[in-house]
Amino acid sequence: MSYGQDSDRGHAGGRSHPRHDLDDLLTHAVRFSIVAALAGLANAEFAAVRDSVEISDAMLSKQVALLEKAGYVQVEKGRVGRRPRTWLSLSDEGKAAYARHVAALRAIADLTD
Repeated sequence: MSYGQDSDRGHAGGRSHPRHDLDDLLTHAVRFSIVAALAGLANAEFAAVRDSVEISDAMLSKQVALLEKAGYVQVEKGRVGRRPRTWLSLSDEGKAAYARHVAALRAIADLTD
């Protein structure tokens, strides 16, 4: 599976449909929700993201692993006292991908105006 922009770039009349700017990885609702939850934050604790997106630990772990592999999310593990903690943050690449994806969604929505 390739991440990033849609590779099917058909051009009709010299114009490209904005769907070509959607990020394949972020078209999955849970991954999009995770990235959106992290977008305005420096970082967030794993449990806070899990609760915000309303998914299980296992689902968040699986989706974060995909986002981390793509370079969109950074994972930092540490401790608070004696308790292990995991913090998540968007990388610069993740922030850029999210911004492009949201802009493409807006452009698609604006086609109906």
